[in-house]
Amino acid sequence: MLSRRFASPFVLVSALAVAAAADPADDGLAPLFPKDGVPAGWTVREWNDTAKKVPAGNDWTVRDGVLRSGEKRGTWLMSEREYADFVLQFEVKLTERGNSGVALRAPMKGDPAFDGLEFQVADFRYNTEAKDSELTAGIYRAIAPTKQVYKPTEWNAVRIELKGTHLKATVNGEVVQDVDLSTFDQPVKRHDGTDAPPVKDRPKTGHIGFQHLSQNNEPVLIRNARLKELR
Repeated sequence: MLSRRFASPFVLVSALAVAAAADPADDGLAPLFPKDGVPAGWTVREWNDTAKKVPAGNDWTVRDGVLRSGEKRGTWLMSEREYADFVLQFEVKLTERGNSGVALRAPMKGDPAFDGLEFQVADFRYNTEAKDSELTAGIYRAIAPTKQVYKPTEWNAVRIELKGTHLKATVNGEVVQDVDLSTFDQPVKRHDGTDAPPVKDRPKTGHIGFQHLSQNNEPVLIRNARLKELR
């Protein structure tokens, strides 16, 4: 009676697949955009000063589980909540002239790239003269990633772990940042040439956000965005 003594090979394969897919490190990650429509708990702000609200009619929206940037170029979709230590995962897709980014511990005023932290996401062709710290996975103008693994016009998987002064980030499964933020003590130049605070002096808690700065108003697409706060 072999059927009673041995599991079907198809059952075994399915069980192994489930086990492989279950990553304990992912426990507790909650979706940031669980419903279609305009996301609740988020606000749209100007890209260079999050104190400024964007005029009505420029909402980011979720459709079929995909977050899509609004009609206005130059915005941040900012969380109303503040976060300190967390794990953030998402997938992002840009066009050939796409430019986005992730605000980390940003205040609701000023430019997240200089007054908080901005994890850059951009196609190489957006700015062909960009420095390493202005390319994908760079902490904008402050910390260059160890390598470039961005896939143009494809979905790119990003994982950011931020706890205290430790930042670790992976893009498409490869570690591209693993740094102690307290060691970065040099001022960073803003777009107008003035000094922004060194990374070590940036806020230890703040808002998270997603940026739309693509040329020709080409869309920024985000899916499977999930977050877990660390205690």
